[in-house]
Amino acid sequence: MESKPKCTCLPKFVVKSDARLRAQLDQHLADAKIDDLATIIYTSGTTGDPKGVMLDQGSLKHLFKIHEMRLKVDSTDRSLSFLPLSHIFERGWAYFMMYSGAHNYFLQNPRTVIDVLPRVKPTLMCAVPRFFEKTYQGIQDETSRWPAIKRVFFKRAMAVGEERLKYVTANKPIPAVLRLQLAFYHKLVYSKLRRVLGGEIRFMPCAGAAASTELLTFFHSAGINIKYGYGATETTASVSCFKDYGFDLVSVGEIMPEVDVKISPEGEIMVKGNTVFRGYYKKPVETAAVLRDGWYYTGDAGSVKAGGHLVMSERMRDIMKTSVGKYVSPQRIELLLGQDPLIEQIVTIGDDRRFVMGLIVPVYDRIDALARELRLREQPREDMLKDPKLIQHLNERFISLQTSLQPHERMVKFTLLPEPFSIEKGELTSTLKLRRKEISRIYKDLIEEVYSS
Repeated sequence: MESKPKCTCLPKFVVKSDARLRAQLDQHLADAKIDDLATIIYTSGTTGDPKGVMLDQGSLKHLFKIHEMRLKVDSTDRSLSFLPLSHIFERGWAYFMMYSGAHNYFLQNPRTVIDVLPRVKPTLMCAVPRFFEKTYQGIQDETSRWPAIKRVFFKRAMAVGEERLKYVTANKPIPAVLRLQLAFYHKLVYSKLRRVLGGEIRFMPCAGAAASTELLTFFHSAGINIKYGYGATETTASVSCFKDYGFDLVSVGEIMPEVDVKISPEGEIMVKGNTVFRGYYKKPVETAAVLRDGWYYTGDAGSVKAGGHLVMSERMRDIMKTSVGKYVSPQRIELLLGQDPLIEQIVTIGDDRRFVMGLIVPVYDRIDALARELRLREQPREDMLKDPKLIQHLNERFISLQTSLQPHERMVKFTLLPEPFSIEKGELTSTLKLRRKEISRIYKDLIEEVYSS
């Protein structure tokens, strides 16, 4: 006799197993404790070996609580997740979406996010500053091709949006005349910019790296509400973020409710509260170095302004000291120069050196266009990036961008790289943060060549 496969249809299987599984689930819930380990998330490892951050159920519970007190999210919201779930930013957000009953769409390939946005039409989406930088540059490229009168109209619309932003950040009512102007430009300009992000965005949490004031101003002026903030894996994500009104664009937002922050005598940001982690997995020495008397020492330099606005200035270990004893903030230089549309990525070097130099990944198609404009001869890219005429032109351009810096802070020399920094080569973390030590190691010979020339 021919054997027949033994199978059970899903509805019958669910009915049969439901009572048994329900009993097991009830027992698990009864046994659960607030201090049970919930997850171990490994840090991005920008400065050394990754460490396993142990977060308990209480940390996640308070993550939900403080975000619910700051952000309005409900079951009508749609969130698009494209950042790595191995990172607390997107992981914590995904948990919060489930807690809030919102719809969360997970994107397999982050490179397709721009194509997917019009289909999902998210109302919420987490992003890192690099996403906004690329979006901003794309908008600038598009508007640069417009007729002069259209560019003037766009500039006027953004100026009106920036005027509105002044009232928003000051937490003051917007005058009636300005509201009429905003309504006019919304239909013709702002709505089209918002369409790039799907058209229905309410707000976008943003963290993971420094964002320039100019970048935040542009998007907020277009009515795109970036909730810029600051946090760490060790604090179960958010320590601070922008409110809807009364936020300070030079800060990383107002400190979250039920989170305590103070600044050490050395200027280090310290965090205390129920979202602070319990320690690093099997690393008691490293845990003791950053957890003292309930305070987590973040390793970030910063200050707290009036009203609880947190300012994060630099990773303390990233601050460079030149050979003549001058302290230099690489982030400040990189943010300033990174606004140049010719620069894709930049890392500054200067520790124990006479002056600051830069490793620059240019935007290659724009550099090609500039080479044609300068009438450089046809040559391989690597040779073209070393062309004296191109280097001189860029040097003059970069000098003009650095006038606000002290002489010892300025990038004096630079070299253009033929390939971008990447995750695969170990130069970037999974969240696109620069791994400075690894970059310095990989380009050691090139750096020495620049300093000896």
